[in-house]
Amino acid sequence: MTDETELSADEIIEQKAVRLAKRATLLETGEAYPVSVPVTDTIAAVRAAHQGLDVDVATGVTASLAGRIVHSRNTGKLCFAALQSGDGERIQAMLSLDVVGEDALERWKELVDLGDHVFVKGEVITSKRGELSILVSEWQMAAKSLLPLPNLHAELNEETRVRQRYLDLIVRDQARQNVVTRATTMASLRETFAKHGFLEIETPMLQTMHGGAAARPFVTHSNAFDMELFLRIAPELFLKRAVVGGIERVFEINRNFRNEGADSTHSPEFAMLEFYQAYGDYNTVADLTQEMVQNAAVAVAGSHVVTWNDGTEYDLGGEWARVSMYESLSTAVGTEITPETPMKTLETMAKAVQVEVQHPTHGKLVEELWEHHVKVDLIRPTFVMDFPIDTSPLVREHRSKPGVVEKWDLYVRGFELATGYSELIDPVIQRERFIEQAKLGERGDVEAMRLDEDFLCALEHGMPPCGGQGMGIDRLLMALTGLGIRDTILFPLVK
Repeated sequence: MTDETELSADEIIEQKAVRLAKRATLLETGEAYPVSVPVTDTIAAVRAAHQGLDVDVATGVTASLAGRIVHSRNTGKLCFAALQSGDGERIQAMLSLDVVGEDALERWKELVDLGDHVFVKGEVITSKRGELSILVSEWQMAAKSLLPLPNLHAELNEETRVRQRYLDLIVRDQARQNVVTRATTMASLRETFAKHGFLEIETPMLQTMHGGAAARPFVTHSNAFDMELFLRIAPELFLKRAVVGGIERVFEINRNFRNEGADSTHSPEFAMLEFYQAYGDYNTVADLTQEMVQNAAVAVAGSHVVTWNDGTEYDLGGEWARVSMYESLSTAVGTEITPETPMKTLETMAKAVQVEVQHPTHGKLVEELWEHHVKVDLIRPTFVMDFPIDTSPLVREHRSKPGVVEKWDLYVRGFELATGYSELIDPVIQRERFIEQAKLGERGDVEAMRLDEDFLCALEHGMPPCGGQGMGIDRLLMALTGLGIRDTILFPLVK
């Protein structure tokens, strides 16, 4: 038996038929899918315990382990198989006629294929080539595979990787490492929050009123309540309710859903971190954001310098720059742009560089012009500070700069990673902002927020001064690994 090469659809159907026949034989004479097998060891543990052995050594140690067959070679009285565990560790299984017996050897040859999960028991040895092996004295099928593995000597194409991630995890070390990196990052984030006294809570994903961000929602219907519901676009308004209720340092890591485009940095379903800190402001949460990202880098890479998938080193260390949106745009275009700059001037500037803005406002034009002229040159992690007021309906006005709000966006690797606010806590002004958003919605802006009376009622009970932040977890993984968003999400939505 040899490794399968790329197979046609007809060949796959033929292979499945052959494997189904083997399954039937296994069921007649034993088990194709036993409820358990007597595993006592892991491949990783066996390898760790027997490092540095010489060639052709018999240790006298018996191990009982299981794995998926990823390579196989039969040579008459000897059969060899590479067993792989879920973490990618491998060990060779050797079946010798004089040890395992004729019947067991023949059953192996007849019934075992690449992709099968098998249990083996035997002595830990090294082969004549020095390869750590199990000299099998008994074996058992753990799970019969009905479909062949892809060619292990060729790269999976991207389409297969994202549509059949289970195959990607089997054959590609990087895919497995991505899962470990994500888990390590999440643990680091939670450790940083615990250090600063934050509590983790969960807020509704099904909401009667979408809000907390400018985005188009997914709409669904509840049969039980006979009402329209929205998949949440952000947890913000519920986390702020928690702050009103006295949970003064609160965070959530969970899924958001936005019915918008998908590209290398956007997914309709994505993981989001949001946190709120009473008696903090946008400077406070910027400091904490830098700390948590740098801590995650250390957890993943051992230092603030991370190495991306293409080998590029990226430095997340040091103090990150903080630049003004209006000042950096003015420098880039050679003309002073302020909150008082007329709309006509901004529209003319946008037209000159072919920047199109749907439902234009002063703020939308400034932000789009900034993205066109400034964003491309941001290499190091950078906080872009002080945004237009009309694009930030949930943010407090700047304490000393008229016409802007205390908001920043953090850019890393050239894309927006996080956003932070000094939160708007005045319920009267918040109502006015919601009313302005409602007017935009009436004019056709599908991303405009709605007037949320229940949230305003909570705010009217008094919310303390507060800083808040939202960060895409998938994008944080992009910053740490250099991968695209479809590789940082384990099972991304695909068309």
